[in-house]
Amino acid sequence: MQSIKELYRIGLGPSSSHTMGPKFAAERFLAAHPNAASFRVHLFESMGATGKGHLTDWAILQVLGDEKTEIVWRPEDKLPDHPNGMLFEALDADGNVIADYTVYSVGGGALREPGTQGEATAPVYGLTTMASIMKHCSDSGLTYWEYVEHCEGPEIWDFLKEVWTVMSASIENGLSNQGVLPGSIGLRRQAWNYLKKSKLAGKVLQQTGLVTAYALAVSEENAGGGTIVTAPTCGSCGIVPAVLRYLQEQHDATETDILRALATAALFGNVIKHNGSISGAEVGCQGEVGSACSMAAAAATQLLGGSIKQIEYAAEMGLEHHLGLTCDPVDGLVQIPCIERNACAATRAISLAEMTLFSDGSHHIPFDEVVAVMTKTGHDLPSLYRETSTGGLAVAYADRKSCGGCTACGS
Repeated sequence: MQSIKELYRIGLGPSSSHTMGPKFAAERFLAAHPNAASFRVHLFESMGATGKGHLTDWAILQVLGDEKTEIVWRPEDKLPDHPNGMLFEALDADGNVIADYTVYSVGGGALREPGTQGEATAPVYGLTTMASIMKHCSDSGLTYWEYVEHCEGPEIWDFLKEVWTVMSASIENGLSNQGVLPGSIGLRRQAWNYLKKSKLAGKVLQQTGLVTAYALAVSEENAGGGTIVTAPTCGSCGIVPAVLRYLQEQHDATETDILRALATAALFGNVIKHNGSISGAEVGCQGEVGSACSMAAAAATQLLGGSIKQIEYAAEMGLEHHLGLTCDPVDGLVQIPCIERNACAATRAISLAEMTLFSDGSHHIPFDEVVAVMTKTGHDLPSLYRETSTGGLAVAYADRKSCGGCTACGS
């Protein structure tokens, strides 16, 4: 299992799979073929279907150049290993293909070449299931964050400090920025409004108001192309920071507390990524928002003093209760339902942590089994519910828009 540095990636939104990944792939291809006269890039299935809304072409052209690069959209065509397939071609002056490169963007900014399990980085974790990690921690008296430090080395804390700095900045930027987000929907930023209203609300409503404001802030920054941290993806980047920011304020958590919670969250996200998927195009939004809710619930339970069993239970529920969640972004943008979904999952993560603390951590369905079920459920979902914008809310919005926004006919 890879380092958590491969899970938390700092970069520009709006999509880790459709923006970050293609940019990294373009940089890799350009470095290998710097003298090519021109380039042609084929984008398949989900990448071809929602790439325009996710700024895939913009990300690639920033690297390869507008004037010398042709983007070929192929949403109806599939490559065998993953829905986010890309074929890069280098051309000579006569337009002949002199080199090509097939690669998949598998979520969280990670790339996978055909016939491989992922990016060629050395594994850091010998244990790859939560059951084996729990047993090791229990037998050794370790916490999850101590296990992370043992595997990653003490330098991991400098990395996580940078992660938290960027997460915090994305909250602050999102709370101060106002106006309409870019794209065809005309969606207005709401984080500032939620923050102001939560200050006026009573104690009962303040938790929901503040957590919502923080989650919206980060998600709106992502939708606007701002700098965020994948946690584990761009589309779900608001959940973990919102939960940690709220608990930091309410419980006077120190920076060390926050960094340890981030380490714990990443460990659970890493297990999901290694044994399942965090790609909306592969398994639907359960792999993105579900995984992020699981991570945030684990982090929150640790911050509130939970045991390793209680932390695992909270993480299990965070994923379990998002099983089957579809990825159907309106107009291919990471806005509807993505932004509100981050806020809903953040509030749920805190509720799950609190619920878990009332228990002893015992439960019937272990975390690893839920990861396996999530993966199978995702593969069983029709492609129209896996980030192609050809089903669900995306179609409902498009149909209503095409008939002038009328809802009276009910058709």
